[in-house]
Parts: sequence; structure tokens; C-alpha cells
Amino acid sequence: MAFSNNKNIISEIVFFDLETTVPIKTGQKFCVLEFGAIIVCPKKLIELESYCTLIRPHDLSVVPVRSGRAHGITREAIANAPSFDEVSNKIFDVLNGRIWAGHNIQRFDCVRIKEAFAQINRPAPTPAGMIDSLGVLTEKFGRRAGNMKMATLADYFGLGQQKHRSLDDVRMNLEVLKHCATVLLLESSLPPSVLNGQCHSNSSITTRSRSLLLQANNPENKPSTIFRGRSNCRDEKSRKSPPSSSSNQRAVPYARDSLGKMTDRVKNIFTYGKSQPLNSFLKHSKSLIR
Repeated sequence: MAFSNNKNIISEIVFFDLETTVPIKTGQKFCVLEFGAIIVCPKKLIELESYCTLIRPHDLSVVPVRSGRAHGITREAIANAPSFDEVSNKIFDVLNGRIWAGHNIQRFDCVRIKEAFAQINRPAPTPAGMIDSLGVLTEKFGRRAGNMKMATLADYFGLGQQKHRSLDDVRMNLEVLKHCATVLLLESSLPPSVLNGQCHSNSSITTRSRSLLLQANNPENKPSTIFRGRSNCRDEKSRKSPPSSSSNQRAVPYARDSLGKMTDRVKNIFTYGKSQPLNSFLKHSKSLIR
């Protein structure tokens, strides 16, 4: 999809993500293997445009034949991809003059972008502003979601597993931000005492956002267990209680071997009632049952 290059619209936010190699030798640099970006309207957070491309490094030997990394990008998959030089114009147009957003982009993605443009002797794009969701969420949302990595945050909200592919991770980043913002908005309207308890999660309930992510992760509609029991907001007792031996058994208010004795006592009540006035029957029936 082609991007409009209207520099008057600086309020647009571009969420982007990179997948790279990891240097294994001294002096070796990171190589960008994939770039993915989504331009969103800051007032509605709706997707306006998107762009994603694999990128072939100058030295293909830095990409393993069989990738052991989470993104799964192999040498064969990237062999026919364009070089960074070939896609640099598009990447520049996507980023330049817009607000940059992403998870941990200040320490990683922004640095890799500048390095990649420097390697082809081109000026790097410049942002109109910066939103690093790692810093924002750590400050505003706190450490309730663990180490605040994208995979951990996605698991906290039951959004599925992180794919470690650029465009998928960008969309997951947006969903995480929406969920965090909703929680913070609701919490700001409630007294702290109301929020001290624990939530009881019903794993059978699927929200619209979870449903869309499930379809994206499972395009062939195959059975999936990604969303089952992934919520951290569960009753502690339910995790510690042993499972019942049979889900079809029902609890009864008396022992099963005492059923015959109960029947005999009921018979005695009716026999006694036939020969006694009503007041006397009601007075003594309780003692007969015990």
C-alpha cells in the first residue's frame, strides 16, 4: 500500500517494529531483516495505512539456514527480498515527520534505523515526537504485568502469543495499549478499596478484540488453545483446589449409606401422624426425624 507523504499532517502516529539478526562476533553489527509499520489516527487509533517488507542483508551468511530465533526468518525466506537501499525511500516516507511509537523503540529500533541509513550514506528520518510504550506502560501501568515485555503484556490480557514478526507485533502493541488505557481509565473512576479484591475470570467469554486476534492467529479455523486459561486474574483458590473425581457427581446433604435409614424414619412419622392430633404430630415429628 502506498503511503501519502503529506508533511502537514505531523499528528499522525506511526507504530513500527524491526526484526534483526543478533551479532555473534566482536565488531559485528545488527542487520535489519524486516520492517513493519502502521500509521494510525491519534484521535481514534484506527489504522490508516500499513507497510511491511522483508529486507535482505548484504551478507546473507549472517542469516542462519535454520533460524533458532522466535521470528523464524531463514536465509531461504529472505534470499529474494529487497535490500535496505531498495526500500529506504518507502521507510523514510513512512517515518519522517510523524510521531514514532513502539515498544522499546528508543533503545533498539530507533538506533537500528539510524545505523541502517548511515550504512547507505543517507540521512535518517526524524520523528515529530516519540512514544515508547515500554516506558509509558512501566510508569503508568506499573509492574503488575511482570517484566513488561510485549509477550508478557499480551499474555496478561489474554491476547495470544507474540509472533515476533514486525506487522503482527505492531498490531499486538496497539491492542495492549488499548487494554492498558481502558484499565487505567476505569481504575481512575474507582476508590482503591474497590480494587483490592481479585477478579474471577470466565475463560469461555471472548471479547471482540480477542476474537479478531484468534482469527488472525488461526486463519484456517483450526482448534486452538491459545486463549484457554491464560488470564492471570483468577481466584487463587481455584488453582489450588484439587479437581473432582467426576464432573457428573452432585453433592447431597447426607451420606449415601444413610438413605435407607432416612426412608424408615419418614415412614415412622406418617404412621405416628395417623393416630395423633395435628398439634401433637407437629410437636413430636422433629424428634422422630433426628
